[in-house]
Amino acid sequence: MPARKRSPGMTETISPADEDEASSGKDDRKPGADVSFPYDRMTVEQFRRRFPRARWSDDRKAWFVPGRTASRRIGRWLAELEAEADAHADAKGRDAFAFDPIDSPYLELGRAGFRIRTPYSKTIVDELREVPFSRWDGDLRLWHVPFRSYEDLRRRWPHIEAAARRNEPEERRRRAEERKGTEQDRRSRRRAAERKRHRYPLAADDLPPIGRPVSISYGIVVFTDITGELVDPNLVADVYPSVDEGDLWGSWRVPTFEELVRAWPAKTPPLQGARWWLPTIEELRPARRAARSRDARKRAKTL
Repeated sequence: MPARKRSPGMTETISPADEDEASSGKDDRKPGADVSFPYDRMTVEQFRRRFPRARWSDDRKAWFVPGRTASRRIGRWLAELEAEADAHADAKGRDAFAFDPIDSPYLELGRAGFRIRTPYSKTIVDELREVPFSRWDGDLRLWHVPFRSYEDLRRRWPHIEAAARRNEPEERRRRAEERKGTEQDRRSRRRAAERKRHRYPLAADDLPPIGRPVSISYGIVVFTDITGELVDPNLVADVYPSVDEGDLWGSWRVPTFEELVRAWPAKTPPLQGARWWLPTIEELRPARRAARSRDARKRAKTL
């Protein structure tokens, strides 16, 4: 029976010289299971106390535990070891927080770790996704981060807090008021109005495939039609700076989750100045998450 691999920390075996050896042939005739883990004297002592009949096999570089329920008993023991390691890491993280705490209105202490509630920001989502073991709670509308991930959270917190303050409703309204009537505001409104028309200028000699997810300046879309209507650069040059005479309008829609899952990522980055390109995996991943969230919201509304 091959050695079971419960976790990355349980894959390599170092044979302790002072342990009993048993031939693999003798073990192979018995019901039982093999287990291997990095050599550590304390772990070996715990293992021998838990499995006094276990024997080391030099041939397989693993411990053989006899018995028809050996696999199940080994699984329980490994799970207990992992829980102890997690508890130790959580205790270290809790101590680190007590010594050097994060003082922020966006973070509160929970029983198992930190609870983070902020205004929505793509920056915050991207930062928290990089924190090990973080998870989003859709019911409570907050992030959970265990104590063991405190150092990673601490390192990313300045960016998280800055983005949260920047996206507070009052701050967003203040910036909007400052932009009102400016050329930036007018240009932003024109871009928003143009995007709602779900059209995009395309070079007549470089048309995208119909019905397949591709990337454009708006993100990933699916073109549904090339209308044949010529683009007037004088009317849309401020929205599409690279537009040329002879360009055609293409109609697009938002891709479905299934289309994004089926899409193969491009192996090379897009060419500089390209109007459209096949999406990379870095573009597909957030688009798939957004599409999955859209589908979940639609299903929730129908319940």
